[in-house]
Amino acid sequence: MDQPVVVVTNKPYPETIAFLEPHCRVIANDGVEPWSDEQRLAHLRQATAMMAFMPDSVDDALLAACPGLKMISCALKGYDNFDLDACARRGVVVAFVPDLLTIPTAELAVGLTIGLARNVRAGDDYVRHAGFAGWRAQLYGKGLDGRLVGLVGAGAVGRATAERLAGYGCRLRYFDAMALSEAEERRLRVERTSLNDLLADSDFVIVCLPLNPDTLHAIDAGAIAAMKPGAHLINISRGSVVDEKAVADAIESGHLAGYAADVFELEDWAIEERPRAIDPRLLAPGAPTLFTPHLGSADARVRMDIEHQAAEHILQFLRGEKPTGALDLPAP
Repeated sequence: MDQPVVVVTNKPYPETIAFLEPHCRVIANDGVEPWSDEQRLAHLRQATAMMAFMPDSVDDALLAACPGLKMISCALKGYDNFDLDACARRGVVVAFVPDLLTIPTAELAVGLTIGLARNVRAGDDYVRHAGFAGWRAQLYGKGLDGRLVGLVGAGAVGRATAERLAGYGCRLRYFDAMALSEAEERRLRVERTSLNDLLADSDFVIVCLPLNPDTLHAIDAGAIAAMKPGAHLINISRGSVVDEKAVADAIESGHLAGYAADVFELEDWAIEERPRAIDPRLLAPGAPTLFTPHLGSADARVRMDIEHQAAEHILQFLRGEKPTGALDLPAP
């Protein structure tokens, strides 16, 4: 009997392929650039299962063209680029690995906050390119000690970020539709408040929201206008939760002191009207911005663990078991 085919759409660790190969035929991308749509489709037409990554999106048209594809194992946390209704209608199992990404994402949130507020990018450029000859009275920034940090969203990433910020001497508030328990608030040393009060009072606003129709552009021009003048905004959730044009406008006007992000609107493939590029004003030399190319999960040990768990989900499916990370989709 022919072995089932598993397609790994982005470059995996060799250990991931070795783990899968005794049980299936593996077709894996061996480069750092994603396949073109045509390449990916050609491979997926042969596939029983797919290991998906951040650049991937799955819609009904792709599933219709790949009738043998019955399982998608996502080596990522969010699933806003996947049409879950279409997967449910076609009986496609979808699994994720959410827990492994929380801590590295929270760590990066703290790193971006400090890096933005303390002018790390501008300082690095000065040392490398401006004839640095020792300390000068410049590039003064803003520390965390005694500052008010507002977390928009108190899910797993929001709570992990609060936990890591607690040791910096800052005051922490959060907004979430669902309140944390009193015991959890005490443990994290956070206080719940309204979104309006959080925006108006916080020196730093860190966005920790999933992307869905309710959170699309949750931080828009109106929300940014409500923020404390001179505040810093940090986004480590999904790009389209924040309106990047509104951010650029606010930085240009001086209302925002800076913006840091690990995520960008152009990455949210499922949103047809998304920008195809980052607003050039945010990338301009001297702009008070700090960006990383979606490094929230780019911890080598964690990445290997994520791929291993995603591969285990595939093998569970191939054995006829329900993958431990499978979403409970409605029956087709």
